[in-house]
Amino acid sequence: MAIKLPSRKSLKIGIIDLVARQPTKSIYSRIVNPNYTSLMPQVIAVWVEQLGHEVHYVTYTGFEDLYQELPQDIDLLFISTFTQNAFTAYSISNIFRQKNVVTVLGGPHARAYAEDAQSHFDYVLGLTDRSLIQNLLEDFSPHPEEGVFLKASKQLDSIPSIRERWKFAQKNLAKSRLIHVVPTIGSLGCPYTCSFCIDSQIDYRSLSYDQIRDDLNFLQSQKNPPIVAWYDPNFGVRFDDYLDIIESTVPPGKMAFGAESSLSLLSEANLKRLKKNNFIVMLPGIESWFDFNGKSKQNKNYGLDKVKSVAEQVNLVSQYVPYVQVNFIFGLDADLGPEPFELTKTFVDLAPGVYPNLAMITSFGNSAPLSVQYQSEGRVLDIPFPFLDGNSGLNVRPKNYSLVEFYDRMIDLSAYTLSPKNIWRRFRTNKHPLPRWMNLLRALFSMKGVGGNYAEIRHHLATDSEFQAFYSGESMKPPSYYHEKIQKNLGLFYDKLPQRTLDYLKHGESSPNPRISNALSSCQDSPALMANA
Repeated sequence: MAIKLPSRKSLKIGIIDLVARQPTKSIYSRIVNPNYTSLMPQVIAVWVEQLGHEVHYVTYTGFEDLYQELPQDIDLLFISTFTQNAFTAYSISNIFRQKNVVTVLGGPHARAYAEDAQSHFDYVLGLTDRSLIQNLLEDFSPHPEEGVFLKASKQLDSIPSIRERWKFAQKNLAKSRLIHVVPTIGSLGCPYTCSFCIDSQIDYRSLSYDQIRDDLNFLQSQKNPPIVAWYDPNFGVRFDDYLDIIESTVPPGKMAFGAESSLSLLSEANLKRLKKNNFIVMLPGIESWFDFNGKSKQNKNYGLDKVKSVAEQVNLVSQYVPYVQVNFIFGLDADLGPEPFELTKTFVDLAPGVYPNLAMITSFGNSAPLSVQYQSEGRVLDIPFPFLDGNSGLNVRPKNYSLVEFYDRMIDLSAYTLSPKNIWRRFRTNKHPLPRWMNLLRALFSMKGVGGNYAEIRHHLATDSEFQAFYSGESMKPPSYYHEKIQKNLGLFYDKLPQRTLDYLKHGESSPNPRISNALSSCQDSPALMANA
């Protein structure tokens, strides 16, 4: 029965942004996690208050006692999370549903795994706008059997200003002692059509230029203006427009900026303007030496030719922007043999000051065309959600590698990029204190984490019969290794996991993705799949 509430009734609304998936004591995480907060939880918090309701806003960065931070005495709970934090979100939802509180899931996991999330939440949100939130607050009810999926008819036209979001942003700023970052966005969607990206399916559009000016004016009026992190999928598509706004609003050096942009937009003329306007962080995506050339403006350059050309350009970028990280994806169908990995080593040699971010191809439900393709080909493995972070678990069977070979190559490449020699070269090449020390901390953190993950999984693939049965498709039960790690990392929240999730972890029942179950059951005896294990 729907809960009908008169518009004058003020609700108590909880909003949780799950930045981290588990407790951590890492110094690097202490610095960066509070600056990875999501935009939409703050946006929804503003809308909820504008509609006359009370908000309890919580951000979990891995250092808080999340159990103690959970909002109390609320009518409705919103949770935003990435897929690797999904089990924590499921536990929290279960806690509140047992108290007859209606729960709502939004964020990347909701868009990628809506069908599974509907088993654990009363409502699951796709594209979301103010009208959708208003309608939900006016009429919501529990759906214990299967939650309701809600989706706006189109992408947002506007979002609340930073001025309106400020009190929520300040709660996150207070958690970071060294670096203070405020997220903003100037555009939605992306003009590129990279098949691995969820934004490739959303038309590019700019948000209000007047609001961007107002946001920048507000931020520079603060005593210690934070770094502005542009969350645009590809910042600077309308480069001159955005830089004109910044230059006409913010005096040079008054504020600092960071963004993710494609190399095709980073000409020397544009880089000069970025330097003039104090852009100190830039994250261009390279992705592959054999694919996705449009973003890096490489035309028909592939392999070593692309490596040399890209290295030359990112070195140019480094002359104007102090902190440069480039992103790589391994395991794509274009990858074959040792070449993609050896070429990346060559790139590291040619661009010593740039931080190479290595990630394995990951299929996130129905989030992108490539994920759907992998599912249709029966190549997606039902790896538990906490390991889908691009490094902890490979959930796509590579087309041209056995799993052991692939992990061997990732271990070797990771060891090379994080070798003492290359860490020192990176430290020595970077003169600005931000990239110099952040890269050092990040490398030390990654040596313990990422490299260790690769080696541990590779060992189990070669020696553990549970792993071999699971990865070959003979068994749907996740290996005990995964279950034990989840139990340890979730702590108090493990016992609060819904029974359906526990059945999946303990027995392989109720797979989070039925498509995967069907694909594997039809391919269990395939010699090719067995060879990959």
